[in-house]
Amino acid sequence: MTYSHLNDYPADIRERAARIRLACFDVDGTLTDGRLFFDSEGRELKAFHVHDGQGLVLLRKSGITVAFVTARASEVALRRAADLGITEAHTAVADKLACVRDIASRLGIAMDQVSFMGDDLPDLRVMLQTGLAVAPANAHPWVAGRVHWRTSLRAGHGAARELCDLLLAAQGHAETLLAQVSQVEGTRIEGNA
Repeated sequence: MTYSHLNDYPADIRERAARIRLACFDVDGTLTDGRLFFDSEGRELKAFHVHDGQGLVLLRKSGITVAFVTARASEVALRRAADLGITEAHTAVADKLACVRDIASRLGIAMDQVSFMGDDLPDLRVMLQTGLAVAPANAHPWVAGRVHWRTSLRAGHGAARELCDLLLAAQGHAETLLAQVSQVEGTRIEGNA
């Protein structure tokens, strides 16, 4: 069984996705639904979608570096990154473009090999300098109208996973991943059970 959804994307988006070696994500409004929760002690709480986490891990395991780049100081975001094995987690970032350029430079990656997923004005400057700028379905209109591609899912509800799946498929990793998980004691599972 093949991953058939790749052809659902426009050719230019598939071509851009095939080049990506560094996938950067804003946190609030991109990996979360954008709402901020605080407990009675003033501690910040965030809800992350498990599908997004799985996609980020799959990217990392497939050789694509994943980075969190957020303007908020957030221990929760750092904790989520650590849980997923993401070492490029940057919080309290005043200049996201400078941060992403630094990461890319350290890794020897050109900016056209970088994707950035964000949802609002603090993300736009960096998004305009990357090879693939992506916004979740519910991104602010000022940003949504200026990106290369918008997901069909909302932030915090699987939007990041959509980007991860696109990158994995465009780079030929989806078939391998699907084949690995469809093996049961050496027997391939066929058809719909």
